[in-house]
Amino acid sequence: MNIKHLRRAAAALLVAFSLGNNTAKAQQSTEVDYDAKYATELVKPGTVAPNFELPSPDGKKVTLSQFKGKYVVLDFWASWCPDCRKDAPNIVDLYNRFKDKGVAFVGISFDVDAELWKAAIEKYGMNYAHASELKKMREAEISKTYGVKWIPSMVLVDPEGKVVMGTVLWKKLERKLEQLFR
Repeated sequence: MNIKHLRRAAAALLVAFSLGNNTAKAQQSTEVDYDAKYATELVKPGTVAPNFELPSPDGKKVTLSQFKGKYVVLDFWASWCPDCRKDAPNIVDLYNRFKDKGVAFVGISFDVDAELWKAAIEKYGMNYAHASELKKMREAEISKTYGVKWIPSMVLVDPEGKVVMGTVLWKKLERKLEQLFR
């Protein structure tokens, strides 16, 4: 092979490498930011998280204020929601990892059937506080109050009652909790 062919081959490799690199960058930049799409109306960081009073599966009242002094994860979900069911084991894992570090979890369901709601709590081992109006998401006052337009959605509240973050991605919640409890 002569020098001329080597130069062409080298030039072709450089072009191929730069195209591949640009394609990879383009793919990264076109990945969907689900929070930008689905979490735009969730309560904003730094604002005071609205208090609520909702019935638990056994009819007792659950309020945000009862958890004052702790970090609180509000997990908005429903038993009929495929993404919620997929994320449930991850939320349960986060609960198990952070419950002894001063983090409370409250599952807020948009189920309309109490028996299906209770069965899902049992099935997924969601051994933390739960509450529901037993109304569809678009009809429930809590979804309007917190700006929930998509489930699953999670809101993290600090011990003083201020919103730390809102997200539809459990991995973002995990990263924030890990950052707070290093």
